[in-house]
This record gives sequence, C-alpha cells and structure tokens, in this order.
Amino acid sequence: MTPTGANLSLFITFEGVEGSGKTTQIQRLKKYLTRKGIPCKVTREPGGPPISEKIRKILLDPDHREMLPLSELFLYEASRAQHIKEVIKPFLKKGGVILCDRFNDATLAYQGYGRKIDCDLIQKLNRFSSQGIEPDLTLLLDCPSDLGLKRALQRNRISKNEKEGRFEREKIQFHRRVRKGYLAIAKKEPRRVKVIDTRAGEEKVFEKIREIVDDLLVRSSQFGVRS
Repeated sequence: MTPTGANLSLFITFEGVEGSGKTTQIQRLKKYLTRKGIPCKVTREPGGPPISEKIRKILLDPDHREMLPLSELFLYEASRAQHIKEVIKPFLKKGGVILCDRFNDATLAYQGYGRKIDCDLIQKLNRFSSQGIEPDLTLLLDCPSDLGLKRALQRNRISKNEKEGRFEREKIQFHRRVRKGYLAIAKKEPRRVKVIDTRAGEEKVFEKIREIVDDLLVRSSQFGVRS
C-alpha cells in the first residue's frame, strides 16, 4: 500500500508453524507501534469479523476429523473474503498499520504443501478471495516443526484451548511439509517475506522484527521512526 497524504496504510502479516510465537510478537509489535502514535489493528485468519470467526470454529475444531482437504480450503477462502471486506479494506482505507496473524501464505503452506492440494489452484483462489490486497511485509517466524508442535500442545493445555487444536493433532510429517512450504515461499519472495529464527529467543526475535518494521516505516511514510 502506498501512503497518501497524512495516512500510512501498511498491511503486515505474521506466518509460521504451530507454536512459532506469532501471537506474542504481534502483541509486542502493536504496543511498539502504538507508542509511536501509529494507528494499529490486530486481526487473524481464519477469523476477524463475526462470520469469519464462526468459520474459524468449524475449521479448528478437533472433532471435525472427517473434513475433506478441499472443504477446508474453500472454508479458508470464504473466511478471507469476508475478512477483507469487513476488516482489512476499511482499516487500510482509513489509514494505519494492520497486523494479521496468517494470510494467503498460510493457505499455500498448509493446504498446498501440507494437504498436497494443487498450489496453482490455491494461488488462484487466494488472489480471488483477497480482492487485490497483498501484504507489504510478511514476517515468517521459523522454528523446527517438532519444537513448534511441542510448544503449541503445551500452550493449548495451559490455556485449555483444545477446541482449536485440530491442526496440532496432525502427524509430524504434515507439519514438516508446512514448514518446507513456508521456506519455499520465502525463497521465492525474499523482498516481502523475512525469515526470523525463533530459536534465538523472544527478545532477539522482537529486536529483529522492530528493525525490519522500522526500516519499512522509514521507506513508506512521513511518520518515519520516532525515538
């Protein structure tokens, strides 16, 4: 998004396997941007507006073991179309930075590489459902699949959020394919997708995120970076 007038409109997405720490880093970045006086909104996929949140419950419910990969794909795309219409487009038009936990790349990584659905089909559906909206920056929080899965399972037990644990119940081979997919996307689009090794620890990860985002702010808007 190109800033116009006094408005800064940036769309930043966070991607990564289960347990990569996206939620923690998104909240840290929101606080950082808010302190700079930059309007900021956090959202997620699947989810966002009420309809998309209802679709999220269907997608992540571990009781839905019989869901077909193609049904899963179409539900993600339906959720995204509603999300774009009700949340993302209006916010970007108003001006600010929107931070989204997963977007198109997740569908390609999970349903393409993970479920082995044709990637060309997914990319076409992604373009259609996202209605021309693309991230200005994608932060890929990378970690080994077995480590991420272990973290995610522990998180779900602590938070008692096991009603959203359908993907955590997939075999490790699935999660390894997903990670491989993410890294392939990053290799193909290095200007947009920045890979950050989460094994460095939460503080080091955020330092890297802040550095990348500050650079984007300087290049994109009159907001610049205020100390």
